[in-house]
Amino acid sequence: MEIKVIGAGLAGSEAAYYLAERGYKVALYDIKPHKFTPAHSNKCFGELVCSNSLKGKDAYSNACGLLKEEMRILGSLTMEAAEYAQVPAGGALAVDRDKFAEFITEKLTAHKNIEIICGEVVSVPEDRCIVATGPLTTDALSKSISDICGGQLHFYDASAPVISRDSIAFDNCFFGDRYGKGGDDYINCPLDKQQYEEFVNGLLTAEKAVLHDFDKREIFEGCMPVEVMAARGFDSLRFANLKPVGLKDKDGNRFYAVLQLRKENAQGTAYNLVGCQTNLKFGEQKRVFSIIPALKHAEFLRYGVMHRNTFINSPQCLNADFSLKSNPQVFFAGQITGVEGYVESAASGILSAIHLIEKLNGKAPQIPDVTTVIGALSAHISGANVDFQPMNANFGILAPPEKTIRDKKQRYAYLAERALESIKKYKSNLDK
Repeated sequence: MEIKVIGAGLAGSEAAYYLAERGYKVALYDIKPHKFTPAHSNKCFGELVCSNSLKGKDAYSNACGLLKEEMRILGSLTMEAAEYAQVPAGGALAVDRDKFAEFITEKLTAHKNIEIICGEVVSVPEDRCIVATGPLTTDALSKSISDICGGQLHFYDASAPVISRDSIAFDNCFFGDRYGKGGDDYINCPLDKQQYEEFVNGLLTAEKAVLHDFDKREIFEGCMPVEVMAARGFDSLRFANLKPVGLKDKDGNRFYAVLQLRKENAQGTAYNLVGCQTNLKFGEQKRVFSIIPALKHAEFLRYGVMHRNTFINSPQCLNADFSLKSNPQVFFAGQITGVEGYVESAASGILSAIHLIEKLNGKAPQIPDVTTVIGALSAHISGANVDFQPMNANFGILAPPEKTIRDKKQRYAYLAERALESIKKYKSNLDK
């Protein structure tokens, strides 16, 4: 029995290796080294764009660090490669990119159960496969995926920042929907004229992230960054995403401008800055949005991003085990599912392989629970979400503590201990 894995980035490499280590024959397809996407140049598999792409390594203060520890417990190839290629970088898990990719490539090419096939796959196989082709999936395969998903395929990622509910200054905001409709779905963050002027000036003077040419074609035709809107005139935001019309607090006060926050998850632990998709550098986002009084202490769970990123509308198309609702023999993994980041992509590769094995053995899928980062990401890609956007690892997507823990450091430590205990139980159940 052969399993096809399409794409040898981190997600595909993880999936192929996990399957092969458990005795399954794998055909691993990739266009390298004969062709490259616009973002790649290394002929090896598992290519990273920079040495610190794997982010922080402390599991107790950094959600990505916690996710990496969960992956180690599950037997991650990415974590093996990172340990082998690690270079000193303080609290970051930085690596020598060439050594990292060479390690992964050697592990895959030398494995007796993996056959490497260099070539472009132009359509999705009908069974026993994992599609892990990443944010720059080739045009032909993108069309095939789009057809299978009923057009539910996005070609760019333009998302607004997400902040922790616990960090909102509630003495500077109020709940309520526009014109009093729909209950208290939104948190409204008012600004007076002086605050609004400072915010607009902050947007106009902030440093922007550099886009690749292949990003620019897609993004600005489909979604307007908040800083570009602000540049069109001083009052432009007041007549767009910061319009105050129909909003007043419990005392009947009206305001010069209002930024709205909307729940990002069912638990209400994370809130999205409505209409604030942005291409500002991360540090600049924190500085500028913190000008808004209600966000003066904001903890950013995810910064806004704008780049080319082909991804599925996963809540509509995928089950929690990363299989297609329309064909449960076909699995997806990596950024194409709507997990954001290299580590998150690799984690989804492990899960897709785990669940495919369960499917082949006639077992019901065991989904890690939302006390773990890896389980919370699974819930994000499969839970009801009418405005689905990619999500990275952050403590805000985990199930909240069973008790209130005010101190952030202590709260994160508790969440990490709980997650590691949970993922160990999950691994133990898989081994039975």
